[in-house]
Amino acid sequence: MKKLLKFTLLVIAAVLVAGAIAVFAIMRLQGIAVVTYPMSQREQVRETPTDYGLPYEEVMVTTADGLSLVGWFIPSENGATVIAQHGYHGNRDNLLHDASMLHRHGYAVLLSTFRAHDLSEGEIITFGAKEVQDLEAWHQYLLARPDVDPARIGILGESMGGLVSIRYAAENPNIRVVALHSALASMKDSTAQAMTHFIGLPPFPFAPMIEFWAGKTAGIQIKDIDATQWIGQISPRPVLIMMGGADNHISPDSGQKLYDAAGEPKELWLEPTAGHLELDKIAPEEYERRMVGFFDQYLLGGIRQNIEEK
Repeated sequence: MKKLLKFTLLVIAAVLVAGAIAVFAIMRLQGIAVVTYPMSQREQVRETPTDYGLPYEEVMVTTADGLSLVGWFIPSENGATVIAQHGYHGNRDNLLHDASMLHRHGYAVLLSTFRAHDLSEGEIITFGAKEVQDLEAWHQYLLARPDVDPARIGILGESMGGLVSIRYAAENPNIRVVALHSALASMKDSTAQAMTHFIGLPPFPFAPMIEFWAGKTAGIQIKDIDATQWIGQISPRPVLIMMGGADNHISPDSGQKLYDAAGEPKELWLEPTAGHLELDKIAPEEYERRMVGFFDQYLLGGIRQNIEEK
């Protein structure tokens, strides 16, 4: 009897150890997948500015660490320009609707891309640690254009693009305004949210495992990626935060956290029924009114009156 009990306990222990090893291996693969995005896995561009009747130029920049990035530039005559930055696993055509809307109201728009996205070089996503170099390369591109007013450059960032835009604008005072659509407040909160929604597992202990392997693969500390630490540095430049209360991709209280951490002037639009990046779909007129009004007030300024008088 004792031998049977001992054998049973050994079998149970072996099963538990094997299960732990299997979970560890799966979480390692999940962590690596979070930050690795090779060209073969990327969703390709399905639309171009031509599909929206927009004039545009195919543009390319090289980052400080030598990566080539692709983009589209939609010109305007007044010099005011918005960098429209996609999110995680996104590409240039994600913001074509926004670009069309902004161009209709007189803005030039740069549809930029991050490394390891679209047709841009690189395969590792660092959630801002290196992507700030990408936005710097795009900003320098705009500064070299004679049709861009360097004092009238703003950013519209969605999802991860919003998080990186916050970090970049905090470091670069020449970005005059920042608009955010479904921006992440922190990677730690969003990893926990994604663990529950997409994988169906409790955040603890699985989220820390994924964060460890993602950070190790990308050479970053996930816990340090926290936009609430940076957004206050943007002030006194204005920030518009737009967030859906039914967001299941990232922590749904991200918008409120960012607003609380931001300095003045700041605006918050929280639509309780909207999911991730859905504000322009479920409330298009309100979305246009708020965004265009924000850029008009803080970026276009007196130019709007001149346009209307002509």
